[in-house]
Amino acid sequence: MYRRRIFCGSRAGVASLAFGLVAALLTAGTASATPGIKVQSEAANDGPIKYTVKMVSKSYGNEQETRTIRSGQTDDFTWQSAAPGTPQQIPDACPDAASIPRNAEGAPIRQVQIRFAAVVIEDGSANVQISFQGRAPRGMNKVTVGGKSLQCPAYNRFSQIVRFSMATTGSSKTVKLSDGTQLTVSASRK
Repeated sequence: MYRRRIFCGSRAGVASLAFGLVAALLTAGTASATPGIKVQSEAANDGPIKYTVKMVSKSYGNEQETRTIRSGQTDDFTWQSAAPGTPQQIPDACPDAASIPRNAEGAPIRQVQIRFAAVVIEDGSANVQISFQGRAPRGMNKVTVGGKSLQCPAYNRFSQIVRFSMATTGSSKTVKLSDGTQLTVSASRK
């Protein structure tokens, strides 16, 4: 009987020891827990940005485009316009004829390709990058291809990347490219 009692006593001791360890671990776990995470449904700078790019250029003409993107996205668009003083059609035999921008009738055109990217930072302003690529005919060259004399357009090609910061409160920022083209950008949060 005495043996049985020791066995029962040691069972109770083990149980109380286990209970004590569990209680100690639970209190230690809450004492050293990390602070709660603040959950927000949407980051303040993640909303859509409505922006307008306006171009004034002797080489490429005057154009304007208004678009909407989200912070961190890029947006590509192309402007095309008739080129003054160029022939109605480009002969297909002209060198690089396939790479010359043309309208449906085959006449050379001015073309500007824009890639716009904006990232809104903590203070609500945006870091903006614009990739600008322009091509425009600048007169005609006499070219001999396969023994035939052709009039083929000479093309200006220009590209530049500009980066700047600006407010997203509807104000505008103007940048001048190295060829004299002027881009005015305005941005506002929707």
